[in-house]
Amino acid sequence: MIPVMGFEGQRILVLGLGRSGLTAARALEAGGAEVVCWDDGEAGRARAEAEGFPLHDPMRAAAFEDVVCLVTSPGIPHLYPAPHRAIAAALAAGVPVDNDVGLFFRSLGQGDWDRFEVAPRIVAVTGSNGKSTTSALIAHILKEAGVACQLAGNIGRGVLDIDPPVDGGVVVVELSSYQTELARALTPDIAVFTNLSPDHLDRHGGMGGYFAAKRRLFAEGGPERAVIGVDEVEGQYLAGQLSEGPGDGRLIRVASHKLSGPGWDLVTRKGWLSEMRKGRQVASIDLRGVPGLPGAHNHQNAACAYGVCRALGFAPRVIEAAFASFEGLPHRSQRVAEINGVSYVNDSKATNVDAAVKALGAFRRIRWICGGLEKDGGMAALAGAMGDVVKAYVIGREAEAFALHLGDVDAEICGDMGTAVARAAAEAEAGDTVLLAPAAASFDQYDSFEARGADFIAQVEKLGR
Repeated sequence: MIPVMGFEGQRILVLGLGRSGLTAARALEAGGAEVVCWDDGEAGRARAEAEGFPLHDPMRAAAFEDVVCLVTSPGIPHLYPAPHRAIAAALAAGVPVDNDVGLFFRSLGQGDWDRFEVAPRIVAVTGSNGKSTTSALIAHILKEAGVACQLAGNIGRGVLDIDPPVDGGVVVVELSSYQTELARALTPDIAVFTNLSPDHLDRHGGMGGYFAAKRRLFAEGGPERAVIGVDEVEGQYLAGQLSEGPGDGRLIRVASHKLSGPGWDLVTRKGWLSEMRKGRQVASIDLRGVPGLPGAHNHQNAACAYGVCRALGFAPRVIEAAFASFEGLPHRSQRVAEINGVSYVNDSKATNVDAAVKALGAFRRIRWICGGLEKDGGMAALAGAMGDVVKAYVIGREAEAFALHLGDVDAEICGDMGTAVARAAAEAEAGDTVLLAPAAASFDQYDSFEARGADFIAQVEKLGR
């Protein structure tokens, strides 16, 4: 655990008592704060009471009179589409609002770090798609190289739940826009921006607010090094904001096309990763045969991870060797089975259109299982991405409405996962790929994208019996 510093003897209210909320309460108490808690659900309040934390209803009269900070869970809205009423009350009372990520960066390194020969480093990864794979891949490379590494944030353990870093250790933190938008402290040593595409627009008041939430990771504290995907204009803008000039070695640009200039660039094209320094190629890696990193989108993830590890001082050959043993993550281009020459791939994490487009570009002769709860931002990007789709099998409560976005692609309304997998398997031929890449959220039928992916795997397993 990372004890939260700076609140000794002061009353802190923790709102939302899921994993991050309870961990924050424990870490605050460990740092000497007087912690009180609240959750809108009875189960959350019961968990807090079971651990001995007093309850403190933020909506009662004068609730914030003796509270110096409100710590909220990332899933609770604090601005758009409207602030949670407790957060609105805190702001009206002049009480600052923070989250566990802000507490983490505020507190890390305030102990006896002078004893370290090599200070621990913090790598933070954000972006619309690829955050988890990039974070896990960085951690995998470091562990293969013998570095003490912990994975935290949206993946792995909660940021305040990790062990205190050791001499020369690295903490890799995956951060969502929900986390970066509110955190009052953001000071990683190396920060990564993978890409940007429309997502969570209602939560951030539109695309500009969404980008602004991501940008805070780079603007609030200023990382020593930044790895920036520049295929989109937002990434190009961010790179321009961070650079002191064309040859600024603190910035590593990542792109799927050739870049100009004397800077430090990583380019992924036709399955190859090339490292460019001062206009010259200094290393290259063939990614086409790496089973855990299929498709151009995963090659971009590999480039981002490569950039971080190069910034940490590792040789290209060390990174390349670790790529080969990376198995990938569940629900992200996960190869589930091959039955009668047909491959079955679970990319349930493709919860937005851009992620689905990238998944569709990674395979040929696709039997595509898609559909679910549509997100803001539109479906237009699908139009040019379905050239390899033999047929679509549409699931979700609004399957017929979703199918209207698929244009001339042959589409069958299946409704549920079992029907979709069975129909795709019945019609697939050797060499086809049955791909779950929904291009939509899961909440119309499932509690999470993980539950949706698990259902796909279960249905595929039935085929092999």
